[in-house]
Amino acid sequence: MNLLANLLPAAAEVFLLVMVCAILIVDLMVTSRSKIFTYMLVQFTLLGCSLITVGTHTSQVVHAFNGMYVDDLMSDVLKMISYLGMSMVLVYSRQYLMLRGLFTGEFMVLALFSLLGMNVMISANHFLTLYLGLELLSLSLYAMVALQRDSAVATEAAMKYFVLGALASGLLLYGMSMLYGATGSLELGVISNAIAAGVHNKLLLTFGLVFILSGLAFKLGVVPFHMWVPDVYHGSPTAVTMLIGSVPKLAAFAFTVRILVEGMQSLVHDWSGMLIILAVASMALGNLSAIAQTNIKRMFAYSTITHMGFMLLGLISGGIEGYGSAMFYTVVYMMMSLGAFGMIMLLSRAGFEADTLNDFKGLNQRSPWLAFMMMLLMLSMAGIPPTVGFYAKFSVLNAIIQTGHTPLAIIAVLFSLIGAFYYLRVIKLMYFDAPESHAPISMGSDTGLLISINGLGVLFLGLAPSTLMSICAVSVQQSLLLH
Repeated sequence: MNLLANLLPAAAEVFLLVMVCAILIVDLMVTSRSKIFTYMLVQFTLLGCSLITVGTHTSQVVHAFNGMYVDDLMSDVLKMISYLGMSMVLVYSRQYLMLRGLFTGEFMVLALFSLLGMNVMISANHFLTLYLGLELLSLSLYAMVALQRDSAVATEAAMKYFVLGALASGLLLYGMSMLYGATGSLELGVISNAIAAGVHNKLLLTFGLVFILSGLAFKLGVVPFHMWVPDVYHGSPTAVTMLIGSVPKLAAFAFTVRILVEGMQSLVHDWSGMLIILAVASMALGNLSAIAQTNIKRMFAYSTITHMGFMLLGLISGGIEGYGSAMFYTVVYMMMSLGAFGMIMLLSRAGFEADTLNDFKGLNQRSPWLAFMMMLLMLSMAGIPPTVGFYAKFSVLNAIIQTGHTPLAIIAVLFSLIGAFYYLRVIKLMYFDAPESHAPISMGSDTGLLISINGLGVLFLGLAPSTLMSICAVSVQQSLLLH
């Protein structure tokens, strides 16, 4: 009975792991022309995980494996969105990968392994569980970046990502060991109680916090730990760039919230001050560097740095509104990022990567509908109404103003105005410049339908954002206050 009580909260992860093993074996028996069967099996796995997550959901916060694992509303919501995001990644990527000989069982299995790592991170309640999930995610992504073995650019990007990722993991482990030395535990709840009761060695605790924040900043890709982001985004196959730049951000948000809010809430004055520096530096460097880019993947890389800095503002705000707005912002960013990279892959063809700004010239003449979808995504990323990106930014700014950080909100607005330039530039190229290529844009019916839903979803959620915002706020409230 005790074993069942432990396994039930993690049933979706157990099912995912079993299916990954099954897919590995099945894929060996499938010919290279029949990889679509493996693809359908992966999509079935994601559907199964969704059904299990819904079926095992309870209104209570459930701890398992001696408090190392937690099943709460926030984790269930984030997992459901991550399943959807991963499914979208695979739909967008299918044709792109087929044309490049990368539509293999290895790609899909690594994608599922990365999803398993994300789920473990989302539900972790112990530093060891957090680290296991993080490494499973990271190692899968390193391998995926290097999947195009004959590409020197991809191999270089993978090496940079691996070396810097190992350094960040070392910082994180060093910080965890210091926290263990200061509090005598690695469980987040125990650490939180120990800090609240008063730790004798405050210096050790402070140093541990600095090292942990450095590791978190690397995983989020914020300044000054951002140096890997542009090179990895640029060097990876676009399908891998899409994966790195979208779904893992949900896990990174959960990872940060679990550690800082659940584990070290009593040190909020210490870590919020550090986050302010990281957020402002990220918005400044990200926006200013993005203006100079001619490669759209590098532009989106610096854009990611900016958006993660903006997300940190929600965490700085604190309270249910602040944390809820940060979660809402992360979910919205994932959706916008999926659509933007999906569009790059739609315009790419065999032997040609549509990864420069000039490749978007005259898109309206080639396909008015795709140009309109891209325009909605760019307006949303810039935070212009009536798209959901505006409401995401507004909710974060509203939360930070209410906590008395008005100067910080003014700085964020100014950098958002600067950032609007490079998003609007893409729209200008699509609608006002002559196309450099008149090659037909071929896409499957599923991809065309998904990009339409994605683009219109950005508009619809901007007109009616309250449902998603309420889900984020309620899940954060129940998960963080009931522990």
